[in-house]
Amino acid sequence: MFRGKTEPGPRAAEANWANALPRGSTVLLRGGFAFFAAMADFAAITGCAYLAHVSLNGVPMALPPGTYARLGLLTATFFTSVTAIRGDYEVMKYLTFDHLLRRAITPWAIALLCTLVLLVSRRPLSNADPLALFILFVGGFLAVNAVRMLITIHTRARARHGQIAVHRIFLLGYEKEIETFTKRFEPWAFGVHIVAAAVLRGPENLDEDLALARASARMLGPDDVFILVPWNEKTTIDAAIEAFLHVPTSIHLGPERVLDRFSDARIAKIGPVSSLHIVRDPLSQPERLAKRSFDIVFSALGLILLSPLFLMIALAIKLESPGPVIFKQRRYGFNQQPFRIYKFRSMTTLEDNASLTLVKKGDARVTRVGAFIRARNIDELPQLFNVLRGDMSLVGPRPHALVIDQMFERRIALYARRHNMKPGITGWAQINGYRGGMSEERMRARVEHDLYYIDNWSMWLDIEILWLTLTSKRGYTNAF
Repeated sequence: MFRGKTEPGPRAAEANWANALPRGSTVLLRGGFAFFAAMADFAAITGCAYLAHVSLNGVPMALPPGTYARLGLLTATFFTSVTAIRGDYEVMKYLTFDHLLRRAITPWAIALLCTLVLLVSRRPLSNADPLALFILFVGGFLAVNAVRMLITIHTRARARHGQIAVHRIFLLGYEKEIETFTKRFEPWAFGVHIVAAAVLRGPENLDEDLALARASARMLGPDDVFILVPWNEKTTIDAAIEAFLHVPTSIHLGPERVLDRFSDARIAKIGPVSSLHIVRDPLSQPERLAKRSFDIVFSALGLILLSPLFLMIALAIKLESPGPVIFKQRRYGFNQQPFRIYKFRSMTTLEDNASLTLVKKGDARVTRVGAFIRARNIDELPQLFNVLRGDMSLVGPRPHALVIDQMFERRIALYARRHNMKPGITGWAQINGYRGGMSEERMRARVEHDLYYIDNWSMWLDIEILWLTLTSKRGYTNAF
């Protein structure tokens, strides 16, 4: 059986297979789009330079000469050049809103630095107007991102209707696998057109089906061929690869169920050994160094700046009830290694064993000072010492009491993966409203957020979480 241009797919967009561009046209489209996207950025930046000039001199009769014109042209040139070198003008980057802002930050910083260094070396900017510089540098960055958002919205809309063909693919496999692939991924939504789908009927017809599929692929000239066969059918896969090695196209082995669970799986090589790399180390060595350096600098700074507050809280705790100022409790840290966490004592008891009773709203054990500092997360501040020592990080999955870890580790799959990264004073789950509450439903949601953080860590994400911890009310949900 052969599904080609004459047989539409299960959805209207899939029916646009018939409208797929020839192979050479997709290359032209990619190049043309990159040029258009670069020119849009260039226009946004130079437009802000024009506004900077107008803010000082009014509307000019001709193109504005002078400092701001040069600033705009240089910034736009540097920015578009760096972006092009990074490959960020590819059509695929404009089919998703993911990392839209982040893609502009590094090129913008480099462009501004190069522009200012070049201009200051020739003429000092001491007489430059602050408003004009603000319009150019801040406004230019915002304008670039606004233009990119508009282009992305338009590009995604055209892709959903099958009007953009960045890649042309040919599917080969069993009917069930082909239907599953198209329904799950909806390739037309991200600019991929299926030029044809060749269905394999079974081992007894394999040679005939592959010969027909290969002839069709030669005629249609796809960019990529996807072999959609279960990975345990080695004979069929080997035969399909052998057949398509004679066709000038890229060959892909379609996704298996294991890849549904591990979305970042990839082929890796260690020396001569090739393997399917399923799970990466949460942080590479440079990332560990960056995160640890960040923790040391800001935990030390926090301890210095907050030392007067520490003294006041310590005095208030001592005056209200007998007992130590600092409460220490065992928690699991990185790689499930136990450590002692530090907190301001907020209760009349110091439980740290299997009989530990969780705090409830209106708990009689919580002191008046304790209620105040718990509601504002102030009781967590001594953990800055844990961060400085290396037991914890400023941001990471929040550590639970050992008895809670032991309870939920048996009930929630992948719970223990939370310990693949250092625990944090605050975390992604907390700023999304999942602090407190020990119901299984809330704990599952908390674990899902923790695992998302581990799998998507970046320094920018840490900074965002810290900022939201200080400014968002959701970070204080269930604080009692």
